[in-house]
Amino acid sequence: MDFAELYDRYFNKVYNYVRYHVRLAAEADDVTGRIFEAALRGYETYDSARGPAQGWLFGIARNAVTDWARGRNRRGEVSLDDAPEPEARDPRLQDALERKEERERLLDAIGRLDERSRDIIALKFSSGMNNREIAGLTGLGESNVGIIIFRAVKKMQADLEGGKI
Repeated sequence: MDFAELYDRYFNKVYNYVRYHVRLAAEADDVTGRIFEAALRGYETYDSARGPAQGWLFGIARNAVTDWARGRNRRGEVSLDDAPEPEARDPRLQDALERKEERERLLDAIGRLDERSRDIIALKFSSGMNNREIAGLTGLGESNVGIIIFRAVKKMQADLEGGKI
């Protein structure tokens, strides 16, 4: 697989993974760009015999998200994403606003998870990795990954149903 194929195949999955961690879309765009820049720089050294491209790429993504989290300065940050939406008069627009609100609530629920759980949930649902692949990437046992996912989903459900979010 050449780099263009890798990019086309995994861009949306990597971006979704980043969005699980990075709340602001503009910052998620920047982090995702840095991930693919790093992947392009290191693509010649990628060895498919050591593992699948998806694991290699998500290893880069995990490091980039960690670097972003270490370097961020959240003081004084204002996001247009957090501005209230105008009331919709068109039913299609209302549906779109409701879907956006649902996504925001889900992102809020994910944001309430501890970092390890958030990372594993992001790997599971943004990349489509199975528990064995996540275990290989994170160094955790496969059953431990399953337990973390189960508990995280239950916590998110409780937060969403309990009105915490």
